[in-house]
Amino acid sequence: MKVIITKDYEEMSAVALRHLLGHMYKEQRVNLAITGATTPIRMYEMLVPIVKDKKCFDNANFYNFDEIPFASDNTKGVTINDLTEKFFGPANVDKKNIHALNAANYRTWDEKIQKDGGLDLILLGMGADGHFCGNLPYTTKFGDETTKVMTDEAMKKALLAEQPDPNEIPDYYVTMGPRSVMRSRSILVIVSGEGKAKMVKRVLEGEVDENIPSTILPSHPHVTFILDEAAASELSLEKREEIIRTPGKPE
Repeated sequence: MKVIITKDYEEMSAVALRHLLGHMYKEQRVNLAITGATTPIRMYEMLVPIVKDKKCFDNANFYNFDEIPFASDNTKGVTINDLTEKFFGPANVDKKNIHALNAANYRTWDEKIQKDGGLDLILLGMGADGHFCGNLPYTTKFGDETTKVMTDEAMKKALLAEQPDPNEIPDYYVTMGPRSVMRSRSILVIVSGEGKAKMVKRVLEGEVDENIPSTILPSHPHVTFILDEAAASELSLEKREEIIRTPGKPE
């Protein structure tokens, strides 16, 4: 495990960008599962002008790792729309290089990824509750592959932040489970903000707990956490002594 502490969100985004580009510049096909939501916004803003319409990145294939489907059409959803708005669209990524997980194909998703050669890197965020992808506390098990998660009323209300039309909120969502994520050759976790500091400490310094999904991530043989100072603020002095503060080469 490698942990990098950066001074702020801007630097965190820049360091994450370098790690992602390190994979994209490979000459052979590269398979990347990337995250939406708010944490990677600045990184994508930096990435777009670098990769837009550049043939040298035609080898890069992109996958989403979870999806909240629209109730009216389960082949479409919130996550892929978010990634299209933030990155695929502005960067003019060729549609043949975008591989969309959805509620219609999730049962064969792991098989597809393996046929494509496996994931070279999965870029994750981490929630203040310790979730990653759609692996929320008490929803999946460490042994789960890509799966469907049924939503209760509380979760449906939470999903309104992602999909404001209540008529489009589904009774379920789909996600790559912990087992699927841990198959990736490398994992990059980006975390920003003081609100996640206690969970960062729990994940990096505590024991593995299936009810706190992100606690499994440090056990991956090639995982890098990139934190801003606010997210790292609860770490112990002993832990900080182990941390590499100077950004190094990608895993």
